[in-house]
Amino acid sequence: MDHDPELLSHLWVRAVAFAEAGHSCRAAARHFEVSDSCAIKLLQRQRRFGSLAPARKGRPPGRGKLVPYEAFLIQTVEA
Repeated sequence: MDHDPELLSHLWVRAVAFAEAGHSCRAAARHFEVSDSCAIKLLQRQRRFGSLAPARKGRPPGRGKLVPYEAFLIQTVEA
Protein backbone atom coordinates (compact mmCIF):
# COMPACT_ATOMS: atom_id res chain seq x y z
CA MET A 1 0.00 0.00 0.00
CA ASP A 2 1.46 3.36 -1.02
CA HIS A 3 1.35 6.22 1.45
CA ASP A 4 1.06 9.84 0.37
CA PRO A 5 4.00 11.64 2.03
CA GLU A 6 2.04 14.90 2.17
CA LEU A 7 -0.83 13.26 4.05
CA LEU A 8 1.58 11.53 6.40
CA SER A 9 3.40 14.75 7.25
CA HIS A 10 0.06 16.45 7.88
CA LEU A 11 -0.91 13.61 10.22
CA TRP A 12 2.43 13.88 12.04
CA VAL A 13 1.97 17.63 12.59
CA ARG A 14 -1.56 17.13 13.92
CA ALA A 15 -0.49 14.27 16.22
CA VAL A 16 2.38 16.31 17.70
CA ALA A 17 0.14 19.36 18.14
CA PHE A 18 -2.41 17.15 19.93
CA ALA A 19 0.27 15.88 22.31
CA GLU A 20 1.75 19.34 22.87
CA ALA A 21 -1.75 20.63 23.71
CA GLY A 22 -1.58 18.59 26.90
CA HIS A 23 -2.56 15.10 25.82
CA SER A 24 -0.27 12.12 26.30
CA CYS A 25 1.59 10.54 23.40
CA ARG A 26 -0.47 7.41 23.83
CA ALA A 27 -3.70 9.42 23.73
CA ALA A 28 -2.47 11.06 20.52
CA ALA A 29 -1.68 7.63 19.10
CA ARG A 30 -5.19 6.36 19.85
CA HIS A 31 -6.81 9.54 18.52
CA PHE A 32 -4.94 9.41 15.19
CA GLU A 33 -4.92 5.60 14.98
CA VAL A 34 -1.15 5.17 14.89
CA SER A 35 1.01 3.00 17.10
CA ASP A 36 2.17 4.27 20.50
CA SER A 37 5.74 3.92 19.30
CA CYS A 38 5.07 6.12 16.27
CA ALA A 39 3.55 8.92 18.34
CA ILE A 40 6.32 8.77 20.94
CA LYS A 41 9.06 8.85 18.30
CA LEU A 42 7.39 11.76 16.48
CA LEU A 43 7.24 13.82 19.65
CA GLN A 44 10.85 12.93 20.49
CA ARG A 45 11.96 14.00 17.01
CA GLN A 46 10.07 17.30 17.32
CA ARG A 47 11.64 18.02 20.73
CA ARG A 48 15.15 16.97 19.73
CA PHE A 49 15.43 18.50 16.25
CA GLY A 50 12.59 21.02 16.15
CA SER A 51 11.29 19.39 12.99
CA LEU A 52 9.32 16.35 11.93
CA ALA A 53 11.24 15.96 8.68
CA PRO A 54 12.63 12.45 8.26
CA ALA A 55 16.35 11.99 8.75
CA ARG A 56 18.47 11.76 5.62
CA LYS A 57 19.26 8.20 4.62
CA GLY A 58 22.39 6.81 3.04
CA ARG A 59 25.97 7.89 2.97
CA PRO A 60 26.92 11.56 3.07
CA PRO A 61 27.61 12.97 -0.40
CA GLY A 62 31.17 12.50 -1.61
CA ARG A 63 32.04 9.69 0.78
CA GLY A 64 30.95 6.63 -1.16
CA LYS A 65 32.98 3.48 -1.62
CA LEU A 66 34.08 4.44 -5.13
CA VAL A 67 35.40 7.93 -4.33
CA PRO A 68 39.05 6.76 -4.32
CA TYR A 69 38.53 5.35 -7.84
CA GLU A 70 36.48 8.23 -9.25
CA ALA A 71 39.18 9.64 -11.54
CA PHE A 72 40.06 6.19 -12.89
CA LEU A 73 36.42 5.32 -13.55
CA ILE A 74 35.70 8.60 -15.34
CA GLN A 75 38.84 8.20 -17.44
CA THR A 76 37.90 4.60 -18.32
CA VAL A 77 34.33 5.49 -19.31
CA GLU A 78 35.39 8.48 -21.41
CA ALA A 79 38.10 6.49 -23.22
